[in-house]
Amino acid sequence: MKMKGLKLILLGFILVAISISCQQEENKVDYDICIYGATSGGIAAAIQATRMGKSVILLEPNQHIGGLTTGGLGQTDIGNKQAIGGISREFYQNIKAYYAKPENWATQSPEEYIDGGQTRTKKGEDAMWTFEPSAALEVYEQMIAENNIKLEKGKRLNRADGVEMEAGEIKSISMQDGSNYSAHVFIDATYEGDLMAATGVSYTVGREANETYGETYNGVQLLEGHQFPDGVDPYKTSGDPDSGLLWGISDNQLAEQGSGDDLVQAYNFRICLTNAPENQIPITEPDNYDPAKYELLVRLFEAQPNKRKINQYFIWSNMPNNKTDINNRGGFSTDMINNSHNYAEASWEERERIIKEHKDYTQGLLYFYQTDSRVPDSLQIEVKKWGYPKDEYTETGNWSPQLYVREARRMVGSYVMTQANCVGEEVVQDPIGMAAYTMDSHNCQRIVVDGQVKNEGNVEVGGFPPYPISYRSLLPKKEECSNLIVPVCLSASHIAFGSIRMEPVFMALGQSAATAASLSIDQKQPLHELDYEPLKTKLLEDKQIIGL
Repeated sequence: MKMKGLKLILLGFILVAISISCQQEENKVDYDICIYGATSGGIAAAIQATRMGKSVILLEPNQHIGGLTTGGLGQTDIGNKQAIGGISREFYQNIKAYYAKPENWATQSPEEYIDGGQTRTKKGEDAMWTFEPSAALEVYEQMIAENNIKLEKGKRLNRADGVEMEAGEIKSISMQDGSNYSAHVFIDATYEGDLMAATGVSYTVGREANETYGETYNGVQLLEGHQFPDGVDPYKTSGDPDSGLLWGISDNQLAEQGSGDDLVQAYNFRICLTNAPENQIPITEPDNYDPAKYELLVRLFEAQPNKRKINQYFIWSNMPNNKTDINNRGGFSTDMINNSHNYAEASWEERERIIKEHKDYTQGLLYFYQTDSRVPDSLQIEVKKWGYPKDEYTETGNWSPQLYVREARRMVGSYVMTQANCVGEEVVQDPIGMAAYTMDSHNCQRIVVDGQVKNEGNVEVGGFPPYPISYRSLLPKKEECSNLIVPVCLSASHIAFGSIRMEPVFMALGQSAATAASLSIDQKQPLHELDYEPLKTKLLEDKQIIGL
């Protein structure tokens, strides 16, 4: 009887396993190309693959598409507009077409709008480089619809066991909701590199030492950019280390200049506000508000009494319809320094917590500026003019759902882009796109140096022309995975990634990734063995810029 009972239990387990396997097979959908991440790069990849006649699925882990392009970054980071072609330029041309319609100017006329910053749209240009989040979203939705792209939102990868591998090839990926997707080629277009990491390919998080790739601006960098002036006291009671550090300061010790670590440059929200009264929602006290978080800002005010203009504490850029794209500037601003380090490897739940902390900090910063008596009058008067726009992010409480994940994982692939590529000391022979921005890293930590507050990690080094990005930097090592392309968390050192990591470039790399994937399928050639000349020919045919 006991043996018979055990056999029945075993049979039951087998039937359940067969049932689960059959259910997974029923839920499995086959495509030529599966793109994970509907960022700007993911959308460009989906458009290109569809135009090349491939069956495509675009999966987005969350509900927001377009990444930072639709998430508040309306002041496009470019470096050199000539380096932008293909679908990337097509997007910005569509932005210009959007604003050519009178009905899209709700609170000001086109003549009243004056853009600024590094990407002013000059008279006669075929594209426009500044825009509202809602405008970018509408343009992307239109491009997705016109190309009949199948988009599915809320598809979060089972990051522990969601990738089925066989002989170094991804066979399928499964989501937390039970859905399963198989494809010939997979493209990871997320800012975090979750699919890449789940396949087991090599990657890194943090900063390499300069000696790793023979660089000079990687690793620990205590420089002057976005820095505190000398003499700002870091302690709760000035001059008393025993009183503890003010909020936002780490007890890390300053390491040797150029040494490596696992620290990640600061994240923030690119803030969209409006000064049009009819479109404003007041800035009110947010969750978890604590004015002590901004005590260090008060000390910064005191340390620089001659700095009383808003653009000395924020990069406050005008967008159409009386809106803004606000970014970090100075020693204490929108960057939540010391709070990005755990994000890349965090669980979905932990990431949500980190995002919420950034939201509370940033909304608290705006509320502090508007209400705290210690804020200088000229700054308080200016910030009081602004509120949240009623017509932006209507499904997420008029606040961007997209945290600016400037850097998370970076693949260590077939070729690593480094500082030598940025400055032209090494030029790749298989270009699939161009980068043109300075080598740019925001601060990674806020620490005590010689008894005073200092930010560490900021780098802004430019002065070099646009340079090509290697096709091989989008590929893992051949022996690790043969059918994955990574156009966002590509293979680059920390400081080279700081130059490459711009939205127009991600679009260009997404398009090139999809082109390579499609040719690989058509020619029945593995990605790592793809003949470069046909790839180059197709990229140029589709107006991609791969050299100047």
